[in-house]
Amino acid sequence: MENTTEVTEFILLGLSNDPELQVPLFIMFTVIYLITVIGNLGIMVLILLDCHLHTPMYFFLSNLSLADLCYSSAVTPTVMAGFLLGHQVISYNACAAQMFFFGAFATVENFLLAAMAYDRYVAVCKPLHYTTTMTRGVCASLAIGSYFCGFLNASIHTGDTLSLSFCESNVVHHFFCDVPAVMVLSCSDRHVSELVVLYVVTFNITFVLLVILTSYTFIFITILKMHSSSGYQKALSTCASHFTAVSIFYGTIIFMYLQPSSSHSMDTDKIASVFYTMIIPMLNPLVYSLRNKEVKGTLMKVVLEAKLFFRL
Repeated sequence: MENTTEVTEFILLGLSNDPELQVPLFIMFTVIYLITVIGNLGIMVLILLDCHLHTPMYFFLSNLSLADLCYSSAVTPTVMAGFLLGHQVISYNACAAQMFFFGAFATVENFLLAAMAYDRYVAVCKPLHYTTTMTRGVCASLAIGSYFCGFLNASIHTGDTLSLSFCESNVVHHFFCDVPAVMVLSCSDRHVSELVVLYVVTFNITFVLLVILTSYTFIFITILKMHSSSGYQKALSTCASHFTAVSIFYGTIIFMYLQPSSSHSMDTDKIASVFYTMIIPMLNPLVYSLRNKEVKGTLMKVVLEAKLFFRL
């Protein structure tokens, strides 16, 4: 379809029009973004520095931190600028880039959570075959597959959205260029495009949830069969962080999409999107660092080495 777009820029309405809230919200989201950047970069650096963390679980965790950092960075700086400038004007190309990178890395995280669930399944249910099953080649294939699915998904949604014509309103009732918020502005028939978004997103989420639920069903069955309390505790500890991250991520999806249509509103979408784009990327490093003894041990070792270095 030929793109007959006449709109050259979009206006993002942001989270709030109240002038008194602009500065407090800017400060709050700046702190959230700093914690997100420091936390996710910290996780990646710790895993890179400590050879004891060069295992499949931490390989996937470092990729999860990269995905969190990238899709948060695709959105949060624009939001922060909007708090200072009021209505944020974003060019057509910048809007397309934001839409693409957010969709890509959010989908990458979605599939990485499935890969991590499979890794935990092998670790708990087939511990004797773990090293021969989760080889470097298998881990690399799962990670590459996650990135491939993420960028393919983003290409489909972004290309589908930008193939529409935008010749009337350019005011986006959102704080970033999300696909549904931009698509609704089109002056051409968007029925097919909306169906594409619905079917692709439904497939991605359903497939990943099936993998995760199946993995954890076998994990819990295996844990219940354990007679050793130490083995029971070890199995729980290996899954606790990932299960917490999965619960936060998909709990938000359930909260947003399983509410009655009568109570569904743009404000609700914005609140849920804040959780997706900013809160979850900040929480994931905290969840994995606070609930993981190996990560905390590596962090303490790095801190002690830093203290000794500065004393010298």
